[in-house]
Amino acid sequence: MKEQRQLSRSLQSRHIQMIAIGGAIGTGLFLGSGSAIRKAGPSIILSYLIVGIFCFFMMRAIGELLLSDTSKHSFIDFIKLYLGDRMEFITGWTYWSCWLSLAMADLTATGIYLKYWFPSLPQWVGPLVIILLLLLVNLVNVGLFGELESWFSMIKVVAILALIVVGLGMTLFHFRTGTSTASFSNLVSHGGFFPTGVSGFLMSFQMVVFAFVGIEMVGLTAGETKDPHKDLPRAINSLPIRIGLFYIGSMIAIMCVAPWNTITTTSSPFVQVFSGIGITSAAAILNFVVLTAAMSATNSAIFSTSRTLHALATGGNAMHRFTKLSRHMVPNTALHFSSAILFVVVILNYLMPAGIFNLISGVSTINFVFVWLIMLWCHIKFRRAQPAGVKEFLMPGYPVTDWASLVFFTAVLIFLLFDPETRISLVVSVVWFVALFAVYGLRGRKQKNS
Repeated sequence: MKEQRQLSRSLQSRHIQMIAIGGAIGTGLFLGSGSAIRKAGPSIILSYLIVGIFCFFMMRAIGELLLSDTSKHSFIDFIKLYLGDRMEFITGWTYWSCWLSLAMADLTATGIYLKYWFPSLPQWVGPLVIILLLLLVNLVNVGLFGELESWFSMIKVVAILALIVVGLGMTLFHFRTGTSTASFSNLVSHGGFFPTGVSGFLMSFQMVVFAFVGIEMVGLTAGETKDPHKDLPRAINSLPIRIGLFYIGSMIAIMCVAPWNTITTTSSPFVQVFSGIGITSAAAILNFVVLTAAMSATNSAIFSTSRTLHALATGGNAMHRFTKLSRHMVPNTALHFSSAILFVVVILNYLMPAGIFNLISGVSTINFVFVWLIMLWCHIKFRRAQPAGVKEFLMPGYPVTDWASLVFFTAVLIFLLFDPETRISLVVSVVWFVALFAVYGLRGRKQKNS
């Protein structure tokens, strides 16, 4: 009997660390934070802290699941085990759509960023070139993906650290930029810490959650890391440090240098702050950084969607051809299919370049939150079946933290109903879920009749 091929375990510890960081830092922070700041003002700092805490609990839940059985290649496999075939089908295909929509949002962002250097370049050209480039990288082997993602993540980390250091220095020396002076007082002197009230604070959660989507991707690397028992806990446990430093630190630095009501939504707040320093090349440097951030998210999306399809096919919930691996142990058929779907964004950017980013990012956020809710519920079912859990990586505060996280993320979805900008995205997501339930039902009938 021919030995079944397995996914390559080529990802090293440093790859896992940088993939985890890359998943936690994306276009949501570099571009979307401008909209979040305008909605909530300085209270956005509290929004990032709250969402970060619950995302950490969600990641600990995923981590404990993965370490309970490392023979399984991703968290999708655990859904079938604890929640059944129907939920694996719905969650797996939703997670696939999550990353596709996230990639489409980021590819749209790349088209916008490239206009800085090439003003006359059509917005659809950038996404087309980047899809082809990253597809070639992912087809080679998973090690090259890990290497590229490591460098993408390093660029983002250096940019954020530079922003925090420069922002702190400007604040301590009361550096004057335009009509304002850098100061800690900017956090409260322009309408207070909650200048837009409780409603503005609550409405900011959609874009804040969008900034965090993708952190669970480290859960898809379990089948391709050399030492999951060492690498996964280290990556997950470093989340609080990343959240505190990268998100909260950068938001404090931005709003100390520039009062929240002077931040615009037409460009990255990072670009705006660095431009205010007076360095002529600042905008170009930061535009390059945010471009690599968008490419990083797209790179992660191509990886994630192909592995999700592979897991679904292995479990019998996608076409068997998606289980096929190349000689480099890469699911090439799944890669080709997901990348082909991504070309839809090229058409969308050609037909309607304005407004695409907000619509797609909204759909992405809603679908990711749905997947997070399912993973938390899966963890509860796991602990009920195995009360002892995984002793070396127990979920802190179980079961209170699981239930509190479920309530919080459900509340975030409810908030989206009251925001006109995300209501359409919510409707699109509901239609998607209904369609998946219908497809699964029809599939079940065909299997019974056959």
